[in-house]
Amino acid sequence: MSIWSRPVLVLLCGLLLLTVSIAVLNTLVPLWLTHDALPTWQVGIVSSSYYCGNLLGTLVAGWLIKRVGFNHSYYLASLIFALATLALALGTGFWSWALWRFVAGIGCALIWVVVESALLCNGTLQNRGRLLAAYMIIYYIGTVAGQLLVSKVSTELMHVLPWVSSVILAAVLPLVFCRVTARQENEETPAGRLWPMLRRRNARLGINGCIISGIVLGSLYGLMPLYLSHQGMSDSTVGYWMALLVSAGILGQWPVGRLADRYGRLLVLRVQVFVVILGALAMLSNAAMAPALFILGCAGFTLYPVAMSWACETVAHHELVAMNQALLLSYTLGSLAGPTMTSMLMQSYSDRLLFVMIAGVALVYLVMLLRKADHHANPVAHA
Repeated sequence: MSIWSRPVLVLLCGLLLLTVSIAVLNTLVPLWLTHDALPTWQVGIVSSSYYCGNLLGTLVAGWLIKRVGFNHSYYLASLIFALATLALALGTGFWSWALWRFVAGIGCALIWVVVESALLCNGTLQNRGRLLAAYMIIYYIGTVAGQLLVSKVSTELMHVLPWVSSVILAAVLPLVFCRVTARQENEETPAGRLWPMLRRRNARLGINGCIISGIVLGSLYGLMPLYLSHQGMSDSTVGYWMALLVSAGILGQWPVGRLADRYGRLLVLRVQVFVVILGALAMLSNAAMAPALFILGCAGFTLYPVAMSWACETVAHHELVAMNQALLLSYTLGSLAGPTMTSMLMQSYSDRLLFVMIAGVALVYLVMLLRKADHHANPVAHA
């Protein structure tokens, strides 16, 4: 049976449109606030309010899906995101924008949990790696497309908000024509809860992997442009190197997902983390930047889906939504903590601490993978 069922395809189509909108807004909101002469700390607070909204949205997503199902949760999340985006037109005051970006963060987190959970529930042990790889490919393609749109269209506030909101609402249309349900869903079985998922010993490596992935990707997204800029590069050159980094992540998703399905998550995770360390060391040693960034992006951007697959193999089918919440919450916490810690180290010592931090946390995770191997299953998909 093909993994590309109708629910999977419509979810990925909707995700692509939503990701384009998210990427455009995440780039332009700080610029709009800067143009209005808001101090840097207020711009930072507005950005942080979005991620705080992500945390709240992650916590309530399981309850919402249980009450109204995947389709209606997706509709509601998209509507929240669209309304919060349109509300930015009401004024560029600090408190107003902090509030509306917080609400937008809730909507985006709900969307991610709904899409990821639906894909996991419609997949099997044999194909979840490929499904999550497809999810990440679409996500990164949408991110790159959003960045390209920013460089090609007018970035005036009142020019951007109408078409971005229209794209968000258009993302609802694919799901209108298809009902998304969990494969072999049993209504009599109670859904899993979030907090017990975080305490599961046999899922700990997957949860820790999502935290590490959040730290690594949050640092790369948030601080790599700063590092490159401090090397004397122009904005366009920085954009080129960041595009290379993200493109490497896109190219690595599918082969890594297939390898994880075929040979098991443990072996693939070990190799990935080792390659992340090599890429960080290559950047520290002033090796050729193109291959160093390529292998860093290829390994770093594929950690999250493989770690997620690992953790999801340890739970029953009716617990997948709760586990997905736990994993996204872990990733979000890592993406908040990583740039904060790394930026303080860079400020106090050197910009090169970016790669020291990445190599350090990756090494800690590699030690976990090596030490705990005998105590955890190493699921391998059957051919």
